[in-house]
Order: sequence, then structure tokens, then C-alpha cells
Amino acid sequence: MRLQLDTDERVTVVDVTDDVAAAVPDDVAEGVCTVFVRHTTAGVCVNEREQRLLTDLEDALERLVPADEQYSHDRLDGNADAHLRAMLLGSSVSVPVRDGDLALGTWQSVLFVECDGPRTRTVDVTTTPS
Repeated sequence: MRLQLDTDERVTVVDVTDDVAAAVPDDVAEGVCTVFVRHTTAGVCVNEREQRLLTDLEDALERLVPADEQYSHDRLDGNADAHLRAMLLGSSVSVPVRDGDLALGTWQSVLFVECDGPRTRTVDVTTTPS
């Protein structure tokens, strides 16, 4: 299944947990659900969806990879910081499926992280039965 996301800020975090859970086929009781971001300037991670933590994530990405640096790639299209941030985040996560549901921990959510918005993004969700 493919999810389509519209982001409205340059850097933003979107909780896609419910959409990912809905993409798990009804006939899969046990397996692995993989969430893959089809873009080089966005990432995905599993963590807590608490607003202050999400703000901290955005701030940490800015400190680690400042937007106002002089990157070589910026001579091409001005978004090297977004590419570098996405590399740090990663392009996919795998979540176990147990009893037909995502086996996430109590505070865990699947988070899509936009690094070069606003844009329309595509996220692939596949489930492999075990």
C-alpha cells in the first residue's frame, strides 16, 4: 500500500502510525510491516509522539545539520541539509506484526519526518507474513 502525505512546513514530523496499522492486511496475523520513504529528503523513525520531543527532534536536526551552511550540493538545488538529515534518520523502519496489529511499545509511534517541505510525499507500507 502507498500512503500519500502533504506536508506544509520545511521540517515537520507527521505521525503515520494509524495509517500504517490500517495498511496491515486483515489476513496477516504474524509478520513484519516495513515502512519505506520513497524520497531522499525525508525519513522515518519509531519514537514517542510527544510534542516537546518532536520539537526537540527538529531542533537537534538543525544543530546537527544547520540549514545555513555552505554545502557543495546546494549549488545544484539548495537542499543539501535536507538530504543529510534524511540520511541520519533513515529511509525505512520495520515493525513486528503480532495478532494482526503493529507490535509497538507503549509510547512508540511511526513518525514520518519531512526535511524539505512543503511537499507531497509517498510512503510505501508492505507487510510480510511469517
